[in-house]
Amino acid sequence: MSRDLSPREARDRFLSRRKQENTAKTVRSYENRLTQFVRWAEDERIDSMSELTGWDIDEYRAAREADGLAPATLKGHLMSLKQLLDYCASIDVVDDDLPDKVNIPTLTKAEESSDVMLEPEDASSLLSFFRNSDTLFGTPRHAFLEVAWHVGARMSGIRALDLRDFDPDRQTLEFRHRPPTLLKNKEDGERFVGISKPVVKALRTYIARERFDKRDEQGREPLFCGRQGRPSDTTFRAWSYMSTYPCHVKKCPHGNRRETCNYTRRNHASKCPSSRSPHAIRTGSITWQLLQGIAIETVAGRVNATPETIRRHYYRASEWEEFEELRAEETLKLDIGGFDA
Repeated sequence: MSRDLSPREARDRFLSRRKQENTAKTVRSYENRLTQFVRWAEDERIDSMSELTGWDIDEYRAAREADGLAPATLKGHLMSLKQLLDYCASIDVVDDDLPDKVNIPTLTKAEESSDVMLEPEDASSLLSFFRNSDTLFGTPRHAFLEVAWHVGARMSGIRALDLRDFDPDRQTLEFRHRPPTLLKNKEDGERFVGISKPVVKALRTYIARERFDKRDEQGREPLFCGRQGRPSDTTFRAWSYMSTYPCHVKKCPHGNRRETCNYTRRNHASKCPSSRSPHAIRTGSITWQLLQGIAIETVAGRVNATPETIRRHYYRASEWEEFEELRAEETLKLDIGGFDA
């Protein structure tokens, strides 16, 4: 080998390369997963990546399985390890054949897909609540929920939107890859997405009443903008959890009183068992769009995913076979207000 790196050094070097190509969220995911590998390697006194063997890799997998990881989580950890080893092989730190010794498990659809999502019936009730509220209409959490639900975009994509990307007259949002705000699939994720008039109204109200007129560090004007400029991922998650409290529209399913419930505090919103993350909203949105009979290719374009990914993670033949031959509906009319609960 012409070079040598410790597991920790290899991780850090790999992450530095990822920062040039991936969103901050994706890099954090790599870091979290690979840190588990680094800790294991250091506990096993593996000082050099060149020492790794197929046996070591299998031992690491066994250790992660013993930790009780869910199948999908285990697969994610091993895929990240393989990518690290691929990188190390490319710079002559490990043998070329070592990455192929990472045995990536094959999962069933049930194991790969998460059952946690914002149900369409709940989204309908929540958006109806916000649309009819004198005090919450057009607030950041309401505007975020409207966009997240009706588009099905990733949180990183919504965060990357600039004010100029919203065209109320054409009823569109334009998603663009403009580092350092990154789209999941870079330029391939760029697209125009149609939105319904109620979504336009919510965004217009948010811009007029709630949005701070600030610029980010690059001089851009974020569509969603706070006192300090473009909000952090933590802020978007807080809006997500706070907009999906079930107690907005019905009695608390957990027996709590809203007036005294700690979950209603911003810093505790994620702890409510029934509030939902941005990913859960995205999952529910994709499911709902498919159930409206919109062609899977159209949904894939809106949410920046491949039809194959959507079929694998969201498609249930027993429920959607009847929709296979339906023509895509006009997406400008796609609105939760028309959901038949």
